[in-house]
Amino acid sequence: MEALAAALDARERETGLHSKRVACDTLVLAKHFTTDARQLRQVYWGALLHDIGKIGIPDAILLKDGELTESEWQIMRTHPDIGHRIVSSASFMADAARAEIVRQSGTQFDPQAVAIFVAEEATLRGMVELKCGAAHADMLRAGHGGFNAGDC
Repeated sequence: MEALAAALDARERETGLHSKRVACDTLVLAKHFTTDARQLRQVYWGALLHDIGKIGIPDAILLKDGELTESEWQIMRTHPDIGHRIVSSASFMADAARAEIVRQSGTQFDPQAVAIFVAEEATLRGMVELKCGAAHADMLRAGHGGFNAGDC
């Protein structure tokens, strides 16, 4: 999984270790909700591969300098579906799909947290679409590189 994320990060020259930072940030938060190693591993892998569908986005769009056109954004917005197709074939990633989170509401996951997750899905997708670029750029300018793998 880390090799796939590293391949994406290498292709997308602006993000550096973006996938690893997102995975570590998410893992730190997830540890507040569970101590189950299997669940934490699923959360980490899911977060690590959150942008893996960008592998299927043409370089002319993914690596474009400047603003994307509306038609280019339409193509960029397909990366979560491409990513889902990539990871859904991996049986060990089954628990990292959205449907599993909703299905386990009230059993493995706090129903209030799941409701918030579902209610904020559009916001979360928007953040992915923007690649969290502004937030990470601000963090890097301020000298905060996020978490390193060892910090997880």
